[in-house]
Amino acid sequence: MRDIQVILPNLNRRFSGITATVAAVAPLQARTLGIAGVGYPLPVLLRRLGWCELFRLTSDPLPNGRPRIFHARRNIEMLAGLLLKRLFRRRLQLLFTSTAQRHHTRWTRYLCRQMDFLLSTSPRAASYLQAPPAVIIPHGVDLETYRPEPDRAAAWQLSGLPGSFGIGILGRVRPQKGLREFVEALCEILPMAPEATAVIIGETTAPFAPFEKKLKRYIRDRGLEGRFCWLGKLPFDELPGWFRRLSLVAAVPHNEGFGLTCLEAMASGTAVVATRTGAFEMLLRDGVDGRLVPCADTGALTAAFSDLLGDRSRLEVMGRSARARAEAEFSIEGEAAALNTQYECLLDVAGLGVVSEVNGNCL
Repeated sequence: MRDIQVILPNLNRRFSGITATVAAVAPLQARTLGIAGVGYPLPVLLRRLGWCELFRLTSDPLPNGRPRIFHARRNIEMLAGLLLKRLFRRRLQLLFTSTAQRHHTRWTRYLCRQMDFLLSTSPRAASYLQAPPAVIIPHGVDLETYRPEPDRAAAWQLSGLPGSFGIGILGRVRPQKGLREFVEALCEILPMAPEATAVIIGETTAPFAPFEKKLKRYIRDRGLEGRFCWLGKLPFDELPGWFRRLSLVAAVPHNEGFGLTCLEAMASGTAVVATRTGAFEMLLRDGVDGRLVPCADTGALTAAFSDLLGDRSRLEVMGRSARARAEAEFSIEGEAAALNTQYECLLDVAGLGVVSEVNGNCL
């Protein structure tokens, strides 16, 4: 166990976006560093410690005298790390990655001040921290799992859905995800785009069933039931195929921490319409890889859809540009390497590393 250098806590039972991002990048990081999880199992083959094992392991430093790294991504994980370090005197350095784009509570601000090192995933998220993070490391995408479809039209036909191409939105069915604006905009556009089909993929939990019912009634009142396909919650391994067969993906939440949907669509060679939240302004070049629109603005979303659907060949050009950008700037391998660079700085340098730019290099 002494080879374990980094501990990744997962203290949320529910599979969340945070869990998904850790599960994607941790196996790549573990190729070159000793990394283990603690808490609820991650859906990857990563070494997992029990709490008693962790307690014994962190009673002593690494052979080079440096404490191990405890990398938290949630408040409860910051608290766990703080208790281990301060109350039980475990040999740890506490690292926190902040993705939230909102004003933090007093409790969160306090926990952040107790961390030894702060990271963030986008400039917008970093702006909500009291003290600027040492480095910004955006999430990456698995370019093998999310890849372009050689024949998008044929892939669409194999889906069995009507029309000759699809416009999709993926995510939980709730107002914050921009579903109302998506539905209202397409109810304006679809009568003028007879070959298009709207696809809605995502779980509707009980509290939001009335919201879904209201949207379906809105669609029915306009005689467009056959133009919208509600696929519900799909198995995770089916989602990459949908990113490939859709011609346009809408990532239009009102507020987002990072927003992997946009990046997954880009890696799949699919043009995106995204709102100006999360990391979308950092990921997507407006007019090159897709379009950026204000949050919760049905008129702007309608105009973007109309503009893009007026020239279908333009969508394919944007999709190729989006894929090239994902390859060049936002691979999962790049994220893993940047995180490991920060870990190595903390492990190998006396005192905390200081970062001068958002490229992940310690001075």
